[in-house]
Amino acid sequence: MDSKKITAPDGTDPIDFVDVLDTKQNNDSGSELQKDIYDDDAVDPIYRAKSHILNEAIQEIGMGRYQWWLFVVAGFGWFADSVWPVVSGLILTPAVNEFQFRPPFLSLAANMGFLVGAAFWGLGCDLVGRRWAFNITLFISGVFAIAAGGSPNFTTLAVLFGILGIGVGGNLPVDSAVFLEFIPGRNQYLLTIMSVWWAAGQLLASLLAWPLIANFSCPETTNQEACPRSQNKGWRYVMFLLGGLMFLLWVIRFFVFRLLESPRYLVGQGKDHEAIKVLHEVAAFNGKTCTVSVEDLQKVGENAGSPMKVNSFANVSRTSWIHIKRLFATKKMALSTTLLISQWGLIGLASTLYNSFLPFLFASKGAVFGDGSLNITYRNTAILSLTGVPGAFLAGWAVDLPFLGRRGTLMISCIVTAVLLFGTTTARSSNALLGWNCGYSFCSNIMYGVLYAISPEIFPARDRGTGNGLTALSTRVFGVLAPIIALYANIETAVPVYISGALIILAGFISLLLPFEPRGHSSL
Repeated sequence: MDSKKITAPDGTDPIDFVDVLDTKQNNDSGSELQKDIYDDDAVDPIYRAKSHILNEAIQEIGMGRYQWWLFVVAGFGWFADSVWPVVSGLILTPAVNEFQFRPPFLSLAANMGFLVGAAFWGLGCDLVGRRWAFNITLFISGVFAIAAGGSPNFTTLAVLFGILGIGVGGNLPVDSAVFLEFIPGRNQYLLTIMSVWWAAGQLLASLLAWPLIANFSCPETTNQEACPRSQNKGWRYVMFLLGGLMFLLWVIRFFVFRLLESPRYLVGQGKDHEAIKVLHEVAAFNGKTCTVSVEDLQKVGENAGSPMKVNSFANVSRTSWIHIKRLFATKKMALSTTLLISQWGLIGLASTLYNSFLPFLFASKGAVFGDGSLNITYRNTAILSLTGVPGAFLAGWAVDLPFLGRRGTLMISCIVTAVLLFGTTTARSSNALLGWNCGYSFCSNIMYGVLYAISPEIFPARDRGTGNGLTALSTRVFGVLAPIIALYANIETAVPVYISGALIILAGFISLLLPFEPRGHSSL
């Protein structure tokens, strides 16, 4: 729209553009872009009305320079969230050879850090804003990753890995909220395509680990004295390089690109003036103008009715319990939140149980097939990471298809992922095992791309950090359980594969039960 008001045909009072937002066309998909996904009183009416004003203002500003910059710097969060869980598996074999510990303990330490980070940063960004969390998480990841590379023993390595996990765990809950809250509704599919950064993280970590660990590691031994630090520096080089890269990404975020506070967060705090100021700054950065004023927000708020009882509006964001309570305020919202938390937990357990020990699986299976060298093992891991990249783009296309949307795409990708996972148990050669896992990597990246997008789209911005934090907390809790299960199970058998596949199928069917479908709707 060219202006924020539409004059009536008879020249009388103008009509607020919120009243006609339902008829605005999504030029990218050809379908109507409607106000939001909620059809009940799940969201506070004052906040909801003001959010519609913000949505129209962002639509007016368009997908410009600021949003594309944000696509890059927010993508660093997906990148980091992918790199470090993969690295904990990539360095596992040489680290075990040097320090002689039981393999699941490193994954356990990392996932404990991810758990704390998801809870602290996810819930915290609804209390103190997005900017602090957005700028600190990568810094923590980089500094403590570099420190972990110099670990003299396993205890130090586990502690430092746990602390870097605290930074990593906060990336996706915060970064997905930040990106979604600045892009126009018709471009929300880009949140799904953001998972290309996740695939890129896996690929880069694998490409670095392949030559460094394969060429600078001691042969597999059962004797710690036979694998001294001087002959086993490959995994340390990986930690130094990736830690330094995280630090560089933080420098770009902090010094090159200045993140503005989310206008939706500010409106949720009752800071209408600051929200409008941010919109005008973004518009200026894009070379556009923004016609929305503080008076527009205040007027629509006055006409929206009374706030929900759980809302004291100006002070509501100071208590995390209020954010959690609002996510369960109605039966439909409670069902949606519960199903999303369950889905994240199931997929978190399944993927951690399988992915954390994938290099070990390749090495052990390769040994049986006669090609279990570190070179072949990490070559295969790099190939798998590469096959996951196109999955992100396919996911971004599929989520806007009629009759599929987010829920249908998520269900189908989960089921196909699980089937391919089961297929790995039939492999009778190293190449066959690689082929099945290539299919798994491709489809699982579609699954993750949709999962990482649908949750932020469903949660209202005022409680989005908390909602993202709860879902991330769920996947991290179950991620902690995965290595504990592995401690008492025989991970050299196909049992973890069968368990993982069954859990992913269950998560896929849960998609059909989600009461809200974000396709064709502007997120609040």
